[in-house]
Amino acid sequence: MKHFKLLYFFLALLLFSCQSNSKDGKTDTYTTGVISIAVDESFQPIIQEELDVFEAQFQEAGIVPVYTSEVDAIDRLLKDSVRVAIVTRPLSSDEENSLKSRKFSPRSYKLATDGIALIINNENPDSLISVNDIRKILTGEVKNWKEIYPTSGLGKFQIVFDNPNSSTVRFAIDSICNGKPLSKELYAQKTNMEVINFVSQTPNAIGIIGANWLGNREDTTNLSFKTDVRVMSVSGESIATPENSYKPFQAYLFYEYYPLTRNVYIILNDPKGSLPSGLTNFMTSERGQRIILKSGLVPATQPVRIVSIKD
Repeated sequence: MKHFKLLYFFLALLLFSCQSNSKDGKTDTYTTGVISIAVDESFQPIIQEELDVFEAQFQEAGIVPVYTSEVDAIDRLLKDSVRVAIVTRPLSSDEENSLKSRKFSPRSYKLATDGIALIINNENPDSLISVNDIRKILTGEVKNWKEIYPTSGLGKFQIVFDNPNSSTVRFAIDSICNGKPLSKELYAQKTNMEVINFVSQTPNAIGIIGANWLGNREDTTNLSFKTDVRVMSVSGESIATPENSYKPFQAYLFYEYYPLTRNVYIILNDPKGSLPSGLTNFMTSERGQRIILKSGLVPATQPVRIVSIKD
């Protein structure tokens, strides 16, 4: 049975890629067929869980995710090479007009609320930071740990992102640095996992990644993170203290105590209401939102269980 399903998936994918005899080359229905979707790589862990459950429920459906940068995901949607993009912003008016000029009707759905997490090496004792200090580091106004933490002996900051075209970089420029350009001394890896690996081996590093990558899947309370690195506590006040600083726990994202939050959107461009619409409906349904809830992010529609935490 397993081999039959793999054979079916391969043949369906082959048919999809070669197009068919239908007018638009799209043969999928609301719950069957094979499609590609473009996903901001920041959300790979949680979206892969969504796809696994969806395909288990609808066994004649196959979703081929392309985990890529946000810029590339939206570009693929605009070129109609995918009909679903999962990113951290809705389309701009120019992007919407471009699709509408081709008789498309794109729609955006809020899927979840996520946090931008700052991670440091496990040996680094300085885990409190203010948004103001983050801004100074990212713009190059300060360059050494000692300028913010006088007792630190770590020397120069090594700041690392996932990808130059990622939503994380855009968030850093727009929401942290207020439009100011980032320092040219920042480093870029290719994926969030590479950022985690780099920080785990580099004592003076700060990694900036999606909080979705840090969840401890063995902790059903969502009150702990991976142990490879330390997650910094962030304050929206001018000076960070233990009392006014927060980690990107689900409750703190929900109440917006954690200052570095962002929304996650599904952008759908599916005029025929076929498999892309079926997948979108699943992810925004109660079952799909429960997957978001269990991941540690904040679902768009499901209630969040609030637990009192003391770091």
